[in-house]
Amino acid sequence: MVSRSKSECFAGAYKSEASLNVDAIPIHIEVSHSFSMETCVQQARPPPLTSTSDPPPIFDGTTRLYISYVCPFAQRVYIARNYKGLQDKIELVPIDLQNRPAWYKEKVYPENKVPSLEHNGKVLGESLDLLRYVDANFEGPSLVPSDPAKKEFGEQLISHVDTFTREVYTSLKEGDPIQKASPAFDYLENALGKFDDGPFFLGHFSWVDIAYVPFVERFHLVFSDVFKHDITEGRPKLAAWIEEINKIDAYTQTRVDPKELVDIFKKRFLAQQ
Repeated sequence: MVSRSKSECFAGAYKSEASLNVDAIPIHIEVSHSFSMETCVQQARPPPLTSTSDPPPIFDGTTRLYISYVCPFAQRVYIARNYKGLQDKIELVPIDLQNRPAWYKEKVYPENKVPSLEHNGKVLGESLDLLRYVDANFEGPSLVPSDPAKKEFGEQLISHVDTFTREVYTSLKEGDPIQKASPAFDYLENALGKFDDGPFFLGHFSWVDIAYVPFVERFHLVFSDVFKHDITEGRPKLAAWIEEINKIDAYTQTRVDPKELVDIFKKRFLAQQ
């Protein structure tokens, strides 16, 4: 995932998930105003489909979003679906990437990765492309602002998101991850100061926040648990952004057990250290 700029999760892309039982993901997740390790009760979700699961009636006219609950790329589109109020328009189909059904690659998406969206007789992929597609083709609050300055700055931030994630992931493998990752988080702090009409990147909640939050969530948890460091220290705008985004149900409904996310990172980045 570090070297891959494409916005999706391959089946088996997270090496640290090899021993993770995706079917056992709890329905207890954190919904407080920070990314803490504490958990609380959350609404039940559909269980992930496995190699023994029957496929849904594919291409029957139903719009389906195929995801993995632990995939940050898939989480982006999951958030967008919820924020636009499309729970009744787009059916959620979670996939167990470690015990994936063969029919997903054979009949749904030959790329065999998530997220993917089944709509109007075709299947589309790439999370950032899907954010644009869902926003343009479905009803609900717009994710892209109409203001030209905000739209332009939003495109700049979207073009930087892969660089941001790559820099932080790389820092986890180096000697001083706190120092190495600092410029990446400083970039977010500075970007959050661009507009003063709200706490989000473009003032109001947008696709830019959706693109970044699954990764910031994970980085915040890992740096706190593993390195005993708060990435919001000295970054008040980032702290306010995290607090405000955790008030948005469309996002908190997509979160999984923080301990599972931290465990994934520990297995991947710390197992050989």
